[in-house]
Amino acid sequence: MTRRTTIGIAMNGVTGRMGYRQHLLRSILAIRADGGLDLGDGRLLWPEPVLVGRDEHRLRAIAERHGLERWTTSLDAALADPLTEVYFDAQVTPAREKALRAAIAAGKHVYTEKPTAESLAGALELARLAREAGVCNGAVQDKLFLPGLLKLKRLVGSGFFGRILSVRGEFGYWVFEGDWQSAQRPSWNYRAEDGGGMVLDMFPHWRYVLDEIIAPVRSVYAHSATHVPVRRDEHGAEYRVTADDAAYGIFELEGGVVAQINSSWAVRVDRDELVEFQVDGTEGSAVAGLRECRFQHRAGTPKPVWNPDLPATEDFRAQWQRVPDNGEFENGFRAQWELFLRHVATGAEYRWDLLEGAKGVQLAELGARSAREGRRLDVPALEL
Repeated sequence: MTRRTTIGIAMNGVTGRMGYRQHLLRSILAIRADGGLDLGDGRLLWPEPVLVGRDEHRLRAIAERHGLERWTTSLDAALADPLTEVYFDAQVTPAREKALRAAIAAGKHVYTEKPTAESLAGALELARLAREAGVCNGAVQDKLFLPGLLKLKRLVGSGFFGRILSVRGEFGYWVFEGDWQSAQRPSWNYRAEDGGGMVLDMFPHWRYVLDEIIAPVRSVYAHSATHVPVRRDEHGAEYRVTADDAAYGIFELEGGVVAQINSSWAVRVDRDELVEFQVDGTEGSAVAGLRECRFQHRAGTPKPVWNPDLPATEDFRAQWQRVPDNGEFENGFRAQWELFLRHVATGAEYRWDLLEGAKGVQLAELGARSAREGRRLDVPALEL
């Protein structure tokens, strides 16, 4: 007989786009819509969210929209509730560290968006506090669960590439300035004082993608820029951009692999997907995006010849094959939520803890320093 076990989750930041769409709607509420999470031991885990935030009207509207009863504007009240076992944070970055500290002190298991803190010292302190408190802890590393990158990891694991030589990544799109068309990202993303900035936003992602799929990052050289210096906010008011909106990074990985990743909110897309990584190796190459992954083996590599006096006649894209799905892929945020909840409920293995999250903050901090100083910096190993 299946027994239903309820787990209370205080979800802070669900009025934001990412917190609402990916974490509440497509993860926790999706698990509930499917009847709960089967733990495989005769128990069905039922997540009971408590919505936390500063805006009472928006919280109430979300709760009413989805038939949820519990919400509060008091983080202290949410953490004091004995029914709350997990605290989740999707707030703006400057508010995150203090809230996570409070949750750990209250004995709650913690799961958080990245970056886990504004500084490496803060991120490491959070990891240390969680370890000393003996609470389960995790950092969101959603891109590892994207279908395209799962397929790429499958190729790497099979030895398809031979010796991997290089990685080239392109990420971003044009974010409207907010004058004649409203911006599709919140204005705080472009204010450094509010935790905005491309390096702080994306380098933590690139850290776990490179570390887990290709090889550990050993050094970084970065250049950041503010390409669009003036924007308009959600109310139409003009403001000066104080954060970088583009970052260009060169990363040396273990084994001599060179990775170059461009990230920009001021680029127009001429790619199949909004993010693409090309991996080249001695035996083959692959291009992975959000959902698709194409490959070309050494034996099927054509022989291009440079001749600028004649028009190109080859369809280069047609010379690649697609990696088949060979299975179903669920939402990446939900997939990681399920792993974390299993970890809390059963003690199942879970490796993306706050120390892993601190590695992303470390790379962002070193990347920002590299951009300021104009030099390559080593990425040392992290320990608590």
